[in-house]
Amino acid sequence: MQVGIEAAGAYLPYTRLPLSVIHGRGAKAGGPEKAIAWYDEDAITLAVAAARNCLAGIDRHRIDGLILASTSLPYAEKQGASIVARALDLRTDIRTADLTGSLRAGTSALQQAFDMVGAGGLKAVLVVAADCRMAAPRSAAENDGGDGAAAVLVSAENLKAEGLGFASVSNEMMDIWRRPGDRFIHSWEDRFVKQHGYTDVSIAAVTALCEQLNTRPDAFDCCCLYAPDARSHAGMAAKLSVAKDKLQPAWFGKLGNTGASFSLIQLVAAMESGDIGDRLMVTSYGDGADAMALRVLAHAAPHQRTDELLARRRTIKHYDSYLSARGMTTSEYPEADDQGISATVQYRNRDENLSLAGQVCSGCGTHQFPKGRVCGHCGSLDQWQPARYADDRARLLTYTRDAFYPAPEPPTLAGIVEVERADGSPGPRFHMQVTECGSETLHCGMSLQFVFRCIHKVGQRPNYFWKCIPNTQAVNTDEG
Repeated sequence: MQVGIEAAGAYLPYTRLPLSVIHGRGAKAGGPEKAIAWYDEDAITLAVAAARNCLAGIDRHRIDGLILASTSLPYAEKQGASIVARALDLRTDIRTADLTGSLRAGTSALQQAFDMVGAGGLKAVLVVAADCRMAAPRSAAENDGGDGAAAVLVSAENLKAEGLGFASVSNEMMDIWRRPGDRFIHSWEDRFVKQHGYTDVSIAAVTALCEQLNTRPDAFDCCCLYAPDARSHAGMAAKLSVAKDKLQPAWFGKLGNTGASFSLIQLVAAMESGDIGDRLMVTSYGDGADAMALRVLAHAAPHQRTDELLARRRTIKHYDSYLSARGMTTSEYPEADDQGISATVQYRNRDENLSLAGQVCSGCGTHQFPKGRVCGHCGSLDQWQPARYADDRARLLTYTRDAFYPAPEPPTLAGIVEVERADGSPGPRFHMQVTECGSETLHCGMSLQFVFRCIHKVGQRPNYFWKCIPNTQAVNTDEG
């Protein structure tokens, strides 16, 4: 049985932070920047967005397992994969797992998925890698890092890429680490880490893969190389004798190193744009290194390509806005550390909150959200069919600009939206926040789509719901 990748997609946050702004200078048009998760985004929301992009047109009930790879999950003891699975409305009998603790968690998860499907235990496994790693403000690590996610569906059907081989090298070294309770990543002396860690170990993994396949690194049609920074990326390509035209762009100065998802984002981009029949090599690094080879059988067709995600962007002009969005400013009063919202209430409403699931009356076809027993239109009792609205469009009916609700860049935009079903029929109406647009662009009747976001952090934990963003927006915007 040939195992490979059936579908692939990535997600890059809408917001960009110019590197010049980090160091107190103004934003320079066309200058180097990094993609950053905004105040209502984290590794979970990025993972959901990448998975939705990957699964466009795929029957989600076919999925038997989900592996979430990340080093920056919001909980130390609570599974992130179960949240992602619920937000995607996957079956409840699937196998879910978190893979964390290493920057090569993404490729490790991909290898595990290949093994699981190849062994016949599961038929389709969704691998999602997402990271929002935090570096100390104005540090070198902050310059090189970025936020992003990638998702691939591993199966033996309708393959877009087939697996050719895997190789791994394990290595113990204090190079990059974050202890329990640490907010920022730490690293040892730069030259020592890159030479004896990244360079030596990555070359060892690539060498093992090439020996397995009886080939050379420069024989691959496209190489997706992990690297901590642009200089190391170019240096690794040179050491492997990989020509520039065979090197998948890593987008340093546009995206940044996105941690556990970095190699898989490059893989998704290569599957979107490469030629049919191309042989790809993918590497990653973290407490060792992974190297894998795949052959492209058909182009990946996500809802949005990676180059489109790179193009849709808005620029942050003030560093203080970034610090506020990431919770790195000092407030007058400490944040309350209590139980927060009732766990019982969250459990009862988990379908509405996480899956955006409602119901439609079997008698008259009226949609209702949140769920209830009596139809408000025809009065039928308990005559409902389930309905899910996350993949539908919506229309803005009315809105407000709220300057009181806490946000790093007030006002908070919210309004009443009406769901527009795929068949053109109207769905329920929600009160929902609108994001990724300026208050001056909001207008009644505009078309919207739903995105999974952190709605607040009552109880010092993320509480998730859905927001709306415009369907079409300017490729480049600047915000103060």
